[in-house]
Amino acid sequence: MRTTFAAAVAALVCVSAVPVAVRAQGASGNFTVKPADYDPGKTYLVQAAWLHGTGCATDAVIALPNADFTGVGGTAPYQDPACPTGDAQDRRNEGLLLFKTGPTANFAAAVAVVNGVKGRTLTELGFDIRKPVSKDDPRGSHCGAGAPRFNVATREGGFYFIGCQALVQTTASNGWVRLRTAIGLSGEILGAFPSAIPSGSTIESITIVFDEGQDAGPDNFGAAILDNIDVNGVLVGRGPVNAK
Repeated sequence: MRTTFAAAVAALVCVSAVPVAVRAQGASGNFTVKPADYDPGKTYLVQAAWLHGTGCATDAVIALPNADFTGVGGTAPYQDPACPTGDAQDRRNEGLLLFKTGPTANFAAAVAVVNGVKGRTLTELGFDIRKPVSKDDPRGSHCGAGAPRFNVATREGGFYFIGCQALVQTTASNGWVRLRTAIGLSGEILGAFPSAIPSGSTIESITIVFDEGQDAGPDNFGAAILDNIDVNGVLVGRGPVNAK
């Protein structure tokens, strides 16, 4: 089922609307993350969208009440400890919602196409996921072996899956976990299926796919909220909405 999805959603790279330019923190160039629904049966049981107020706060403020709680008495800085870095242009704390209602067997997926990375040498992938303490915690977003995952095609002819559980946890809080690819001694990307991605591989396409439904444990949630999509250390935490 994942192989079929992979072939189908790859076509979305070619039909995506012109992307909104997003310059991420530390970027040497632009890439974008455009949500889309793969739903050929028109089941209307999947959704992918960037939404304000759902991301991992890196440089935010909170409003403080005044003494009698009738108005705002000032502001204070707020940052989630799991996200010390983020998209410098994300002014509305956007998060990427990926949702699949019902069973995994439904031939549909929430996807997000990563545009602007074709031709780059791949060195790192990752994202932040809204989940407490650990990627293995049953609470919060679904983080399975197969979803959310990166589908990666390379110019050398390789096609790889990198699932959420294959990523390595680097920071965490009571609300978010930061995950990154494991890198081998020779620079290859570990944890990919069916094999490690060789060092120096050139990107042909990258798509984020969420196709595991509410029957997938241990959370049985059928949804994930991501932020700060990482390609080679460049983070994107906002994007265009999914136009129906």
